[in-house]
Amino acid sequence: MIEATLRKTYQKYCVDPLLRLKVFRKVHPIALTLLACLVGVSALPLLSLGFTTSALFFLIASGVLDTLDGSLARQDEKTSNQGAALDITCDRLVEFAVILGLFFIEPFSRGLPSLLMLGSVLICVTSFLIVGIFTQNSSEKSFHYSPGLIERAEAFFFFAAMILFPTLFNPLAYLFSILVLLTAAIRLVQFFKQSA
Repeated sequence: MIEATLRKTYQKYCVDPLLRLKVFRKVHPIALTLLACLVGVSALPLLSLGFTTSALFFLIASGVLDTLDGSLARQDEKTSNQGAALDITCDRLVEFAVILGLFFIEPFSRGLPSLLMLGSVLICVTSFLIVGIFTQNSSEKSFHYSPGLIERAEAFFFFAAMILFPTLFNPLAYLFSILVLLTAAIRLVQFFKQSA
């Protein structure tokens, strides 16, 4: 939802000015994808060790780098199936690392909510990929992009809230799981209606 409403503004005022910097003339988009992944996965040890402010910074930096890689690939006409596959895989790896890091803060009280978040993400990304495989692509992305209630930006907002407000972790985790499952259900219903 945030992607659909704010992406053009974010692209114009945040991403495009960064892409005009000289440093990005020498960087391959896949290098940015890998850097975004490494920075995002760093949230796992930082959360586990109690460095929540640093973890939040790394999470935000990973999100910014993740938007830069695709924009750079499109700008330099370097989009590829390999880049898209790596991007999707790295996105899930970062989400897994953050959820695992949040779990390690209080493993006994956060076990079930963390497991539900991981399960909901698994189901949602499966619906996303299945719909993407069987739907004609009409976007600037490398494959059909099926938007939903919870996308990467919303997930990052939830993760940030869980980091900033640790006492609200459980209700936020349950709400996140419900919305992610609802996203998957809506996506599949829409797909079946269009395919009928």
